[in-house]
Parts: sequence; C-alpha cells; structure tokens
Amino acid sequence: MKEIKTPFTKKDVVRLKAGSEVLFSGVIYTARDQAHKRLVELIKNKKKLPLELKNQIIYYCGPTITPKGKIIGSCGPTTSSRMDEFTELLLGKGLLATIGKGRRSKKIRETIKKQKAIYFIAPAGCGALLAKRVTSKRLVCFKELGPEAIYRLEVKDFPLIVGIDAEGRDIYGNLIY
Repeated sequence: MKEIKTPFTKKDVVRLKAGSEVLFSGVIYTARDQAHKRLVELIKNKKKLPLELKNQIIYYCGPTITPKGKIIGSCGPTTSSRMDEFTELLLGKGLLATIGKGRRSKKIRETIKKQKAIYFIAPAGCGALLAKRVTSKRLVCFKELGPEAIYRLEVKDFPLIVGIDAEGRDIYGNLIY
C-alpha cells in the first residue's frame, strides 16, 4: 500500500495506477450535489470561489451529525456519477482528484486523462470506520446546506483505491454507460 501526503501534485498523480491501494494523509474537502451546483454557478458567473480548487481533492461525502466527543460523524462516500455533470468544469479549474464510490462516465474518464487528474474510490459502507481517520473538520462554506456544506477535513491513513488513473485506465475495465 502506497502512502500519499499533501501537498499532492500532478507529479504524484501520474505515478499512481488504476487499482493501486493508497493510504492518504492530508487535506480533502467534502462536497456533494448541492455544493457542486453552487461551485459551478459561481464559476459560470465569474465569481470568487470560497476555496482554491487548484491541486485540491474533493471527497463526495456528506458527513452525518457529529456525535458528542467526536471530530465527525459517519463520513462514507456517495455515488460519484451524480457529480459527473459538474466534474469537467471543476477539473478544468485545477481540481486534482475526486474521491467517491462507483464508476464514472466515459466523458469523465476522458476528462481525467486530459487533465492528468485522478479518481479515488473510498470503501463504501465504512463511514463510521472512515470517520476514525479524520483528525480535524472545519466548515468552509454553504453552512445552510447542513451535511452537504463544504468541509475541510484533515485525514490520516485514509484508505483509497485508484479507480481511474491519469492515463484514463479504470478498475471497471473501461465499461461505458
């Protein structure tokens, strides 16, 4: 298993191959459907973004309510294909990686290859376990969205699998849907 830490760069991305298992440590940002929609609207309207996308990693996750004494509630991945309509524009703004579950569309696979980005898969059904890998959580923006707000997480040894690498190879055998 490879260990990866932020800052994470394109140089790091191109070394990873589809199917590689990694332990990730560093900063990731949570964002689901509504947060993606707002980011894209800001970009299209040429407004300032509430976070820098260049070389960042977005985790498709909406954490549950944080139990007393914990850093975060359960924080498992959501289905990545729901973000496909927003991903091309965000990758074009320098987003380096996304984390979620499930396969991606052919268009997103091609965009990942073109942008030399990467798609990681987090273990589904393990939200409570993944929460134990989060060392800090801070609200970044869109508080009114509740769990779908964007949070900055610091993680330690967060287990991931490279789902689509920078060459466009994916663990699903390039299935097209």
